[in-house]
Amino acid sequence: MGLLRLALTFLLGPPLFLVAALCAGAGMAAQQGRHSLRWDLLTHFAPIWLAGALAAALVALVALRGLSRWLIATMGVVGVMAAGSLMAPEFTRATGPHAGADAPGQLRIVQFNVWSHNAEPEATIDWIAAQHPDIVILEETTPEFRRMVEARTGWRSTCRDCEVMIYSRLPMAKGYVGGGPAVGPLAHAVFRDGQGAFDVVGVHNAWPTDGGDQQRQEARLARVIAELPHDRLIVTGDFNSTPWSFARRSWDAAFAIPRRDRALFSWPAGRITQRRIKVPVPVLPIDHVYAGPGWATVSVTRGPKLGSDHYPVLAILAPVSPPPAPAQGGADRLQIVK
Repeated sequence: MGLLRLALTFLLGPPLFLVAALCAGAGMAAQQGRHSLRWDLLTHFAPIWLAGALAAALVALVALRGLSRWLIATMGVVGVMAAGSLMAPEFTRATGPHAGADAPGQLRIVQFNVWSHNAEPEATIDWIAAQHPDIVILEETTPEFRRMVEARTGWRSTCRDCEVMIYSRLPMAKGYVGGGPAVGPLAHAVFRDGQGAFDVVGVHNAWPTDGGDQQRQEARLARVIAELPHDRLIVTGDFNSTPWSFARRSWDAAFAIPRRDRALFSWPAGRITQRRIKVPVPVLPIDHVYAGPGWATVSVTRGPKLGSDHYPVLAILAPVSPPPAPAQGGADRLQIVK
């Protein structure tokens, strides 16, 4: 047994030390994301740094002996603490009011980056329709996919050919769509239910590697949110930003409406980069749902793998209380789309 442990120390020690040191270094360097978007890139991968550091420490404690064992274990603990400190606020923050599964007036929302290379469009649309959603927000739609959705469902939309599509079976007002390569797709619509009117905004942001573009998109979204009634506002989409990012936390505060998802890992789903690289489990929670204080969260869950590189998100909200009497002029916002 002693010889076996000695052999394992020589064989496993160097690679385990490399993994532990890499994860600990990345976790600590990510703390600089408070001051720099470049360093903030490392925060998005905090679960990887934590898992790698923990695995290295556990293997070292079980299989190694001598100084190498304790050196690697110590390095692993440093990595776990550094990465864990990035992730901990996500599990302790408030996510707004909640309601039970039997809450009245529920609103069912499907948010899904369906991917321009979706390999299973029919199955994707069938699953979305089977959720009986009131509102559907889709990103990376193609003309072919949009025509399939319309033929299958008959849902209304504010735009016929936009990258971010908002579909609904509810009465829908004429919204607006904004975009451009430096700003990114954004769609808006106003709906009415039994509680009155409410706004929905769908977005698709750039990757964090395009830090300048993503921050411009977030700033534009913050301006849009500031101009809309907050109480029943819903904002959702593919933000390409994880909740342990310092930038994401900053924009969460700027939006001033609760984010209802909590560490909901949504990317990647199976193969990525046009189906060439397989990833067994999602590692990044980058699809988010925000809702104003007039909504209570019934549930926010991840859907199945459906031919996209993202998983869909199903959010169920319920009104917190009946709204006040409609404000004067409120009907002007509700030009119904036939």
